[in-house]
Amino acid sequence: MNTKKQDFSPDEFVVYPAHGVGKIVKIETQEVAGTELELFIISFEKDKMTLKVPTNKAIAVGMRSLSSPDVVAHAMRTLRSKARVKRAMWSRRAQEYEQKINSGDLIAIAEVVRDLHRNGDQREQSYSERQLYEAALGRLSREIGVIDGADEFGAQQKIDEILLSRAAA
Repeated sequence: MNTKKQDFSPDEFVVYPAHGVGKIVKIETQEVAGTELELFIISFEKDKMTLKVPTNKAIAVGMRSLSSPDVVAHAMRTLRSKARVKRAMWSRRAQEYEQKINSGDLIAIAEVVRDLHRNGDQREQSYSERQLYEAALGRLSREIGVIDGADEFGAQQKIDEILLSRAAA
């Protein structure tokens, strides 16, 4: 199962499911256990982290290009929709939220932001709810920020406006 390396190129932003938006710094070949291995070197500026992903495994691990405008629009519609909070135990819901965040799927991440968002008149979030909400919000705003050519803060303000307008409706 060899994937085409031309799917991604240096200086391109990509989404790695477990870490969010990163930028391919370069493609290099390294010898690992006596085998030549071609690797994408991906920098995650915000986390001050570098990741090496074998080019032939990039697709298999879920690495993808930034979302299309259609997917971003769908994510924004998702934010505007009514929160869906299941009656399952928190540990089960938290696990589902974590899976959605780490899926790298922008719409699933938007669902987590929508479902965990609290307005001033709602009960306080628990520490773990807040952590998951902030993780999802960070992933969503980072990707939308890069796509819009804005910064993460600007994208987060746009997301907050949508969430607040939903509450006012």
